[in-house]
Order: sequence, then structure tokens, then C-alpha cells
Amino acid sequence: MKTRKLCLVSILLSGAFFMFFAPGCVTTESILGPLRGSEPLGLETVVAGLKEALRVGTRNAVRATSKDGGYWRNAEIRIPMPEKLERMGAALRRVGFGGRVDAFERRMNEAAERAAREATPIFVDAIKQMTFRDAKEILRGEKTAATDYFRDKTTDPLTGLYRPVVKKHMDALGVVELYNRLLARYLKIPLVPKPTVSLEEYITAKALAGLFHVVAEEEQKIRENPAARTTALLRKVFAGQ
Repeated sequence: MKTRKLCLVSILLSGAFFMFFAPGCVTTESILGPLRGSEPLGLETVVAGLKEALRVGTRNAVRATSKDGGYWRNAEIRIPMPEKLERMGAALRRVGFGGRVDAFERRMNEAAERAAREATPIFVDAIKQMTFRDAKEILRGEKTAATDYFRDKTTDPLTGLYRPVVKKHMDALGVVELYNRLLARYLKIPLVPKPTVSLEEYITAKALAGLFHVVAEEEQKIRENPAARTTALLRKVFAGQ
């Protein structure tokens, strides 16, 4: 009788475990590959590994985006003319101001590149907030699950922290000043509507989106490429994938 009860309990526990992890069983296995080895990893170690992946990914992303041309030369994260200004840009190009329009776009990207140099402590502080519950959700996700979760949970507070950094570099580069000169020239064209756009909000949003994009690429490298696991903790947590 006791044996039957023990078997029943075992079946119920196994079923509960399966229901909990089934939605992302493949990815969970890929993240917890070391559990198949001789030294199972506790959730605390896995959380530490996920945080380490984000820290390393952020560091590499900052290095990539903060260099000259880090945004401008990367087609995937280059900051284009705001959609509300596309008509203005096209009109100015037709009247011989294409060079200044190009300079404006380049300076927007340069402001993002300079701001990225100050991003690391902002991101690291946010990474520290990851909890065990967060980790359980990440374990069910895809190959960029840690970055995706991090982005979803921190975009709003990071925007508030990052905006003044972007504004500082916009001011230093004269982005708004150049925009105002372009706008003044554009408004001399008969019957054109006056565009309204917050350059500070636009560049901040695009700069953060670009950083998150590169962080996600770095996370995927850590999951898939052993050479990208540059710390002992990363090698321990992501081994066996």
C-alpha cells in the first residue's frame, strides 16, 4: 500500500514538473543543459548565469554601438529621418539641401553613439533587479529570452535615465540647432505643412532599441558559441548546449 502511495506521489510530481516546463521544454533544456551532467545547477546559479550573460552582452553591445559609426554603419540599427520629417527631408533634397539633410541624420546617429558610451552603468543597475521568478519566465523563452524579458521590463525606466544622456550629446553636436535651420529653410517652400516631432524622444527610443538589438545578438552568441562564453560562470551555466 505504501509503495502504491509513493508511486502515485511520484507520478503527480512528475506531471506537475512537466506542466510547468512543457511550454518551453526545448529552450529550457538548452539553458539548463548542465543539469544533464553530473553536477546539477541550482536556480540561483542559473539566475547568476543569466545576469552574467546580460552583463557581458551589454558590455559588448556598448562597445559595438559606441564606436564611430556604431549606429550609422549598422543598417539594422541606423537611426533614419523621423517618419514625420520624411516629407521635409525629400523637399529639402529637391532644392539642393541634401548634404545638410545627410548631416542631420549623421548627427542623430552620432548622438546615439556617444550616449552609448555611458549606457553600461544604467543597464547594469537594471540587470541587478532580475529575480528568481524572472528567471523561470526566461527559461521558457527563446534564444534571446533574457534580452527580450529585460527589454520588456526595463524600457520605460531606462528611457527616463537615458534621455538626459542623449540630450546632452544632442546639444553638444548641435542636432537641434541643425534641425531648426533645416526647418526654417523648409518652411520657406510655399504651402508646406509644419512638422512636429520631439527629436529627444525619437533619438532616445531609437538609441535604446538599437542597444537592445545588439544585446540580443550577443546573448544568442553566448548560447550558441562556446567561444563567446568569456567567464567561468557563463561556461558553467551554458555548457552542453
